Amino acid sequence: MTELLQVVLSISVFSFSVCSMLSVGLAYTVRQILAPLREPTAVLRAIVANFVLVPLLAVLITRLLPLAPGLEIGLILLGCAAGAPFLIKLTQAAESDLALSATLLVLLVPVSVVFMPFAVPWLAPGANMHAAPIATELASTLMLPLVLGLIVEAGASRWAQRLRPIMARTSTVALVVLLVTTVALHLPAILALGLRALLAAVLLILGAFAIGYALARPGRGRRTVLALGTAQRGIAAATLVASQSVSDPDALVMVVLASVVGMVVLFPLAHWRRKPAAPGAAPQEGLAGARA
Repeated sequence: MTELLQVVLSISVFSFSVCSMLSVGLAYTVRQILAPLREPTAVLRAIVANFVLVPLLAVLITRLLPLAPGLEIGLILLGCAAGAPFLIKLTQAAESDLALSATLLVLLVPVSVVFMPFAVPWLAPGANMHAAPIATELASTLMLPLVLGLIVEAGASRWAQRLRPIMARTSTVALVVLLVTTVALHLPAILALGLRALLAAVLLILGAFAIGYALARPGRGRRTVLALGTAQRGIAAATLVASQSVSDPDALVMVVLASVVGMVVLFPLAHWRRKPAAPGAAPQEGLAGARA
């Protein structure tokens, strides 16, 4: 039964990631996705939030709440990993700017691949990791589907319109299956961690949300996307490192715990950010408030 659940989990993770990114690529143009990256200040804010402040927050939490070594490594892995397709669902729940959330992923995923091999061994010496497996995993499940969707949208817009709702529905079903199988597989291990590990995961997610919210320039869409994008850590990259490069199994359990906590905590926050924008507000915003 366990082996079957693991197969189902692997399929659901892959399906959710691919279909989420495909649905975004099918809905927008290359220009809409890449335009916000021309704002140097906005890009810098996103990088500082995700790759300076959140990793430091993870380290601070491990100092304030002493954890077992494996749990500390897992938390630091999450602090160093940014960019996850779950952001697309969160942005949809917040009724915010999907194009901007895709832009943020385009920025965060490659930086995570470069950043983690340098930062993780320094902050968590127990993790012996290499960049190539992470780059391959993230490129195949995130970047490649997005690019494919953009190509279809540019060359066959009618097909893109037909495929987009199918991909969106498939990603929703995959997300439900992912959540159920994750809990079914890891619930005993998660419960065994205790309240301190749970509190550490909650503090990291809420603190990261606050960091993203604070660093975004004014504007509901910008604050929503950067806050959610910073709070939703790169679970795929963290899981890959925890399972392949860390001998202590507690690291992987910590990553799984944070992924479940993230789903529970961030959806209500996304709905909280669902308030209508002010009359006359621009429908599309850049990371730092660029022209519509």
